[in-house]
Amino acid sequence: MKSIVNWIGTKIFSTRLESIENFKKNPFQVQEQVFKYLIASGKETQWGKEHNYFSIKNQELFAQNVPISSYEKFYPYIERSLKGEQNLLWNKPIIGFSKSSGTTNARSKYIPVSEESLDKNHYAAGKDLIAIYAQNNSETGFFSGKGLGVGGSMQPNPITGIKNCGDVSALIMNHLPSWAEYLRTPSLEIALMDNWEEKMEAMAIASSKDNVTSIQGVPTWTLFLIKKILEVTGKKSILEVWPNLECFFHGAVSFTPYRQLFKELIPSEKMNYMEVYNASEGFFALQDQKNSEDLLLLLDYGIYYEFVPMNEWDKENPKTITLQDVKLNEKYAMIISTNSGLWRYNIGDVIKFTSLSPFRIRIAGRTKHFINAFGEELVVENADVALAHACQKTGAKLKDYTAAPIYIKEEEKNHKQGGHEWIIEFDTKPENKTLFIESLDAKLREINSDYDAKRAGNIALIMPKVHFVEPNTFYKWLQSKGKLGGQHKVPRLSNDREYIDAVLEVID
Repeated sequence: MKSIVNWIGTKIFSTRLESIENFKKNPFQVQEQVFKYLIASGKETQWGKEHNYFSIKNQELFAQNVPISSYEKFYPYIERSLKGEQNLLWNKPIIGFSKSSGTTNARSKYIPVSEESLDKNHYAAGKDLIAIYAQNNSETGFFSGKGLGVGGSMQPNPITGIKNCGDVSALIMNHLPSWAEYLRTPSLEIALMDNWEEKMEAMAIASSKDNVTSIQGVPTWTLFLIKKILEVTGKKSILEVWPNLECFFHGAVSFTPYRQLFKELIPSEKMNYMEVYNASEGFFALQDQKNSEDLLLLLDYGIYYEFVPMNEWDKENPKTITLQDVKLNEKYAMIISTNSGLWRYNIGDVIKFTSLSPFRIRIAGRTKHFINAFGEELVVENADVALAHACQKTGAKLKDYTAAPIYIKEEEKNHKQGGHEWIIEFDTKPENKTLFIESLDAKLREINSDYDAKRAGNIALIMPKVHFVEPNTFYKWLQSKGKLGGQHKVPRLSNDREYIDAVLEVID
């Protein structure tokens, strides 16, 4: 029976592989089709009329007529949309809003979500994820069990009170077709609970009784749930609870610092890990190869891509390039236009291309999540690699971290040089803290020549200062901000001290 179920499931989802092969072979044509579809859809909207979409025939005119915009530029339209007004940014009904605070911003962002974006983007990418997984794992037992989703909750519209807002994961779950309920756990009643702590308890109890073959979620919150399940079941290994568990689909933060910890918590040679790149604004890429961490850029899912080279980031009107002009291993800010009505929207993510045929990428960080106080140009990708190295050297198991500059203060004797201050929380603290700091610093110097130059002779940067904090420090900080939930993340790097000083207050 199990083999029949898996065979049927594989056949159903394998039809999606044709569309994947099409945009791999014809990337420019596919993106041109998406561009024309979006412009045609936007012509009769208020935004389209204000930006003369009827005159837009190509990318050059698009760039001339439509400025690169942040959330603040769209907010007046989104505010009216929250009140129920339609045809402002998109020509079809907006059915909900993906609520995202990014990190710790006091004002939440409400990203409009249309039926097209759910169907043609999020759901299509989800189906393709399963199709690729089944193709890469011919002996899979994926379809014989259920997928556990660590998601968010639906919340009231801040203006109308209607419950049509929530984490993107909650919106996706809330609108899933009825047949999809047979493939997932826990029930929607539990999955969409408002109180995060109560939900974790309920999820642990309910899902521990199911045959879970896959998990989808953010690594940090998934670890929290796994530990909760072991607590309520009294088991020592999650494989005692779910013997058929075979895959973790993860995203939102780099998996590099967590890889070893997951391997120890799930000690199975059959366990697979697949990364996805999705956000409140859309589903952009997924891991399509078993032996590579590169992510396949999804090109026919209702999103048109542009890219800002790093030397243009600080300009008022930065120039963008399209897929035809990107180069390998250079960092770009990603600009998107979507089938929910975001137009030339700066999502804030930094990516680099690792393949141009087909187009594959890796996430390098955020345009705002980096440290460059002294010309060191430290990005999240550097930090993740260096921390993983330091953990390996010292037997540590990382849970979360944040870092920021220590600024030079001429009036203070001990601040004649700058530096970096880190707050790091572990599941297992390093055996030798001094070795950990030295290994972190040495790896950063090895992989980042700008950092190395500033560290030379301690002239501009001194050795990193590291706080080895107690378990649940970041949990308490997020809780104090009202930011518990699968979509909320600890900001990794910051070029100012806003976040790190706030966490230090929790420690003190």
